[in-house]
Amino acid sequence: MEWILLVLIGIAGSSVGSLIGMGGGIIVVPALLYLSTLTLSFSHLTPQIVVGTSLFTMIFTGLSSTLAYMKHKTIDYKSGLIFLIGSGPGSILGAWVTEKLDLDSFSIYFGVFILFVSFVLIIKNKLRPIPYKQDRGIHRTFTDNSGKTFEYGFNPIIGIVISLVVGFLSGIFGIGGGSLMVPTMILLFFFPPHVATATSMFMILPTSILSSITHIALGNVNWLYALALVPGAWIGANVGVWLNTRLKSKTIVLLIRTILIVVGVRLIYQGIIG
Repeated sequence: MEWILLVLIGIAGSSVGSLIGMGGGIIVVPALLYLSTLTLSFSHLTPQIVVGTSLFTMIFTGLSSTLAYMKHKTIDYKSGLIFLIGSGPGSILGAWVTEKLDLDSFSIYFGVFILFVSFVLIIKNKLRPIPYKQDRGIHRTFTDNSGKTFEYGFNPIIGIVISLVVGFLSGIFGIGGGSLMVPTMILLFFFPPHVATATSMFMILPTSILSSITHIALGNVNWLYALALVPGAWIGANVGVWLNTRLKSKTIVLLIRTILIVVGVRLIYQGIIG
């Protein structure tokens, strides 16, 4: 029963993650934390093990999503590699910081972070990207399947600093970083939404590898649970990519942010009452 439940969690988290470029940890981590307080079978799970196991699973989410998005040619490899200069070291640092947090502190901080992510999802469609100036920083163009061309770009130093912060949060909470990186790419750097999502999933692959290496060294990966989550993550990533290329995600995002608000409030409450 445990394995079936973990596979389903892997599918759900990865589907949601690859659909809007969030990585899946935003679903997997709260689910495992909840199970650790609900049943004896999962009671041994600590925040560190939950985060380490989630990040290891996201290696396969990132790989599966990247291979799928490569077929649609929506990944901006150059921009992704520049962002990785910041997110790579940030994810390693975040993995080390996780060691200092107990369950109650982790629940409160993660709950606040989840509420912030849900707030970002609420306002992101109401905000307008900052006007892009071609003469500053890196200039990129993208032509979608309908023949429409988008122009976007960013200052590489600003991009690296932002991705450093996102990578740090990813390493702490095991959430992949796309929950912040995708809105940043769209609102600040004028990325087309599909390119932002695909590039975020491309970044999640190496970032998760670096974070996982750190967590493995610290003994924070439950290998049996990881093996159960990986098949679901692989399947879910492909489902999410398929949905991303065919559906408008407005309804799905509404459902996701509602779930995140409930989960975030519960985590904060759990952390406060101990």
